[in-house]
Amino acid sequence: MTRLAERMRAQRLSHPAADLADLFGSVFALQAQDVPAARLAARARGVRSLDGPVVRTWAMRGTLHLLHEDDLWVVPLLGPTFIAAGRRRRDQLGLTDELCARALPALREVLTEPLERAELVRRLAEVGIALDPGTQAPAHLLAFAAHSGVLSRGLDDTYRLLDITCEPKGVDELWRRYRRAYGPATPDDFAAWSGLPKRLLKDLPEVIGAPAEPDGTVRMLGHFDPYLLGYRDRSAALAPEHAPLVQTGGGFLTPYVVVDGRVVAVWRREGARIAVHPFGDRPDLAAEVVDLGRFLDVDARLTWV
Repeated sequence: MTRLAERMRAQRLSHPAADLADLFGSVFALQAQDVPAARLAARARGVRSLDGPVVRTWAMRGTLHLLHEDDLWVVPLLGPTFIAAGRRRRDQLGLTDELCARALPALREVLTEPLERAELVRRLAEVGIALDPGTQAPAHLLAFAAHSGVLSRGLDDTYRLLDITCEPKGVDELWRRYRRAYGPATPDDFAAWSGLPKRLLKDLPEVIGAPAEPDGTVRMLGHFDPYLLGYRDRSAALAPEHAPLVQTGGGFLTPYVVVDGRVVAVWRREGARIAVHPFGDRPDLAAEVVDLGRFLDVDARLTWV
């Protein structure tokens, strides 16, 4: 349990962050393909608002994350890996290297304001980059541009130009930040979290977490919370017999409850009703449900299912 307590501390779940800068200085990034889930992740770590110098863009594992603007160096570090991994699919969609190269300056030309995808595709067509909106071509071209450091995606799902002004940093710095956010962990965990190939991760030491002891911390975590996404082997926190209730396929994590770092239940929201399915004894969720209701601006009511 000490190992899990150390992870809870590293993730700011047992020791909430003071503010947005403190949060991202500790956890480095929040998974953000689902914006309400990202807000829940911040709430569980003591931060009530995501208003500030954060950017939503494609980073670790080629998926959407929220990053502090000072940490955008990770985009050019990881981008080439995911650009190379996506080349075959782009070719299948007619997104040749030549077209993709032309698309980058075209995007800089037309993204004069935040745009929804349909409008962005229309404007690209006007400058000679024609994409079939009925296919996956727009999504893959925009992901290519994001990994190239050209654009990002706002919390309102609009696309906007990305300006990376921070100094370049390498894998060693990403490993250091991962250590702070996820220790104790292993290089295999780091590979799974970052999406980097293992050949680039030679001679990395195992991560030792900051000393911590279980203190009874209870947290209700949302979809895609980083707490489990940071590790290849999740069995220390999530018993194999309960894993199918949390890991429901396609990389999806259903909302879950942790007590001292151990996953003990799953939950769902139905309006003001918070329905919790415990795996064993019922955890004491009274304070968390009240705080969750306050955060969601509903009169939250706990029910057991």
